[in-house]
Amino acid sequence: MNKASNFDILKYSLCVSMVFLSISWFRSHLKLTIKQLPMMLSIKKLFAGLFLLGFIGSTLQAQISPPGLGDANTAFWGAFGVKRQLDSLGKKQALSYIAIGRKSSPDNHNLFSKQAIIVLNHEIYHSFAPHQQYSYALSYRRQPKYESNTPYDKENTEQEFRVYGRYAYTFDLGKKWKLKNTVRQEFRKFFDVDFHQVEEDFQFRTRIKSQLTYNLSPKNNQKLALSAEALFSISHLNEPDPQWGSFGYREMRIAAYYMFTIPNSPFTVDVGYMDDLIRDSRSIHHGGVHYLAADLIWNIPYRKR
Repeated sequence: MNKASNFDILKYSLCVSMVFLSISWFRSHLKLTIKQLPMMLSIKKLFAGLFLLGFIGSTLQAQISPPGLGDANTAFWGAFGVKRQLDSLGKKQALSYIAIGRKSSPDNHNLFSKQAIIVLNHEIYHSFAPHQQYSYALSYRRQPKYESNTPYDKENTEQEFRVYGRYAYTFDLGKKWKLKNTVRQEFRKFFDVDFHQVEEDFQFRTRIKSQLTYNLSPKNNQKLALSAEALFSISHLNEPDPQWGSFGYREMRIAAYYMFTIPNSPFTVDVGYMDDLIRDSRSIHHGGVHYLAADLIWNIPYRKR
């Protein structure tokens, strides 16, 4: 094995370890971000956000996490999903959702300023053994691209078709704590709005995530979750010449979620915050891209046909 390969493996190992170290750093970072929140939003948007946090609360045990929306100051992610039990034992489920993302321009902190993404996603889960689960999914994403210079107008639209699978193992840490570690492998294919080639042809991406969950109260199934996820990828490019890029670490996503079930209803909601630390981006010098995220899930029990 040559020196370059050894160096790539060393980088990969160091980045994976960051997933676990980042949870302890997250608490102090989150406090700073909360203090800065009034500066990010107008007073009107702030009250609207607080109303949202107070009204919708409920949760999926696996929340619909925000995707990366590119370089920005702030962003919003909202999703509505339908989760259906596929068997009487509760070991197989299907989750389908539609979601939208908005984000700020580089020169402001208005997280609703620009359309960022539309997502359609369908995923099948199977808990095949104690503490173990795998899933596979299909996804379609439509994402506007904006100019990098003021006035940051829309430049084009990119489409993405994604196939992915993941494996998760959950550790029970006493009665109230759980640690879930997940490895997710993705294949991403890109087109422009007319299905022509774009600069990036396709990409293989590996995601490694750890999530620590605390059961707050059995009333309304209330939980808190802290997570850190590292993303690594390699791309095949169409331009300037067909070629492979280099495999490497791309970004770190750190999140905190409050999850609960709406009383006397089939709905659960997740409300949370995510910080997306994108390697070599403008935003990483200002603490990353700060997301407000919420999703509402309609849970449908198994019905024997």
